[in-house]
Amino acid sequence: MTPELYLSYPSAFLIGLLGSTHCLGMCGGISASLSMALPVGKGFRARQTVLLLAFNGARIASYALIATLVALLSTSAASQWAGLGIVLRSIAGVLLIFMGLSMGQWWQGIRYVERIGAPLWKRLSPLTRHLLPVNHPAKALALGALWGWLPCGLVYSTLGWAALQPTVGSAALTMMFFGLGTLPSMLATGYAATWINSLKGNRSFRKVTGALLIAFGLWTIPLMAFFGH
Repeated sequence: MTPELYLSYPSAFLIGLLGSTHCLGMCGGISASLSMALPVGKGFRARQTVLLLAFNGARIASYALIATLVALLSTSAASQWAGLGIVLRSIAGVLLIFMGLSMGQWWQGIRYVERIGAPLWKRLSPLTRHLLPVNHPAKALALGALWGWLPCGLVYSTLGWAALQPTVGSAALTMMFFGLGTLPSMLATGYAATWINSLKGNRSFRKVTGALLIAFGLWTIPLMAFFGH
């Protein structure tokens, strides 16, 4: 395992953490609604926690599965084309910049990228309706597993980075750490939706996180490779 591989996991976690306000816009509503389906009473908080963990655990597992599928293709292609790594890293960096621009509310071009997964989501989204209201852990697991396939620019940008990993297992772990980075905000949505929504709408917070994602994207792009170094 190379030093770069060790660094990728905390970096993936950081991307998830910084970009989690975008996740709130995409997944926060469904996460908050899990609590609304439960009758308030004895053991409410425990039942709420179980549903939130089941939903988000399955969502993160879906990210790892998608990374596995992408890595199976990328590692096979990389063995035949030596320059693929530079291309994939450049794409990942550009997507992170797009994500940062969206987070900072400067440009919403990431929406065009998210349309890539729209045809698949069009087939999966009807299945989610049969799982509502979510009042049982099994339903939460199933819904989370489906929700992980929701078209998301932040997920796609991290997938591009995961595809750079030398093994399929390390690619899946990269996406798992990314998912864990989104977990604090997603759990907080279920517990304190009002406070999280105010944070999501805070312009200064969005601009700072957007700028950090842009900086990370610029660092990701191997500019020196294009100059022969």
